[in-house]
Amino acid sequence: MPTISVKQNLLRRLVESRGRVHDVEDLAFRLPLMGTDIDTCDEDVLDIEIFPDRPDLLSPETLFHGMMPFLHDSPPSPRLAVKPGTISMRVAPELSDIRPVILGAVVRGLELDEDIIKRLMDHQEKLHFALGRGRKRASIGVHDLSTLEPPFRVEAVERSHSFIPLAMDEEMTIDEILDKHPKGVDYAHLLDGMDKVPIIFDANDSVLSFPPIINGDHTTVTEKTRDIFIDVTGLDLRACEAALMLICLQLSVLGGLVESVRVTTCEGKDWSINGTPIEHKVERELVEGILGNSFSDDEIEEAIRRMGGQYKGDLSGVLSILMPRWRFDILHPIDLVEEVAIGHGYDDLAYDVPKAPLTAIPRQDGHLRRRIREALQGLGLIQIQSLTLSNDSDQFTSMRWKKDGAITRMTNPITTEHTILRQNILPGLLRLLAANRHHDLPQGVYELGTVVIDHTNRDRFAFLVAENSGGFASLRGRIQALMRDLGCQDWTLEVLEGGPWLEGRSASIIVNGITVGECGELDPHVSESFDLNVPMSGAQIDVQLLASVMQDPVH
Repeated sequence: MPTISVKQNLLRRLVESRGRVHDVEDLAFRLPLMGTDIDTCDEDVLDIEIFPDRPDLLSPETLFHGMMPFLHDSPPSPRLAVKPGTISMRVAPELSDIRPVILGAVVRGLELDEDIIKRLMDHQEKLHFALGRGRKRASIGVHDLSTLEPPFRVEAVERSHSFIPLAMDEEMTIDEILDKHPKGVDYAHLLDGMDKVPIIFDANDSVLSFPPIINGDHTTVTEKTRDIFIDVTGLDLRACEAALMLICLQLSVLGGLVESVRVTTCEGKDWSINGTPIEHKVERELVEGILGNSFSDDEIEEAIRRMGGQYKGDLSGVLSILMPRWRFDILHPIDLVEEVAIGHGYDDLAYDVPKAPLTAIPRQDGHLRRRIREALQGLGLIQIQSLTLSNDSDQFTSMRWKKDGAITRMTNPITTEHTILRQNILPGLLRLLAANRHHDLPQGVYELGTVVIDHTNRDRFAFLVAENSGGFASLRGRIQALMRDLGCQDWTLEVLEGGPWLEGRSASIIVNGITVGECGELDPHVSESFDLNVPMSGAQIDVQLLASVMQDPVH
């Protein structure tokens, strides 16, 4: 989840500008009730983690706007003041198959400094993550309007087109930008397979932006900038509209005046930024049924007011609520129920007992899984839970294991460490021991978890012990104790070659004639690839195979 760091002096200045008192202790106590998780709140700084459902809190200014009604009883402002403007932007029809959503707005009368510009850029990048899904659904560009000549137009150009991108001194073609410019390298995948790409031009044919990659070099916002042009492009109209409004909201809190831009879309329709709130409806019965409380109109009005909205009344049991258009997270009536709950306060909701029958039975494999955990814990091993995301190097190259069927890969991984869904549990245990290598030996851990093979979930468990002495004899003792506790009578170990194991010190685990797993001492070369240099032994077993060849003594 995104984290923002806000200087208390900035919050104090903003709060006091509205005639309220900024109390750090009260902020630390009550702000989490609004749906944030505080990491640090002292006299100097507020570090908070913003939940994914509140992208409207990702900058100090929009956080201030959202918290004023909640913490300081200020009148809500669900409407963004927008002045009709004279600037226009025309989108070419062929953009419909490339990047169909292209929006714009202007904010005038700003007084910027280095800190404000930094906060604006930081907000932009956080919105790229939270709303834009890495710039795919929405990407934002901000430009110094004084360097541009309206009207603007957006065209699809060939990859041979060239201009000077931001942070460069000479012209580069589109292909060169995607291959060599840092931002081009990061986001080139968004334009894979496209012969043409979008470019925003002004009336002088100067390039404003090459969305979603990079701006032109001459539109950079500086401390001398007074008027800003904002473009938002993407694939999702709702995400783009919310991103545009949140940037405008941030700048309006700083004293800017928002002005509309008349956009002629690729479909030939006119669009301009709309600052009016959206009317939502929810049945009173749903609100009161889920929350277990009966609410008066005054209580609902107060709850919605604290959440930044306006309650319009109850018409035949249907509540009408106006919420800001930038509240991208309100998608369903249940979201309004949550708004009422947060605004009213969870501590003041009714208590009730479940009325539905709660009789349950264990999963079919529940007994076996429980016995596996109890057996491994009985061996003194500590249970861990690692990520199901992994990478080819950890899963196969370093472990010297072959791929077990088709691999499920991430389409757009955020990091090279998390590119596939794991097929093996053991590499995660090695990563954990590597992170804890400064602790004393012995260390023993296990995990019972899900792997994905041929795009299908399977259960496997593995254990790993790092100790200075013991070797294969100790490992065999652990396997023997495990099989005894699981009730396996007909089992044996057979010589195994390959894998991460030390040659001559590894074995396949055979139960009733079926190979269910493998075990052994880890080869030091494998250990070193995980930055470990201690003797280790372990095993990995397939739960489904084990269940298929042994009888569950509980049934």
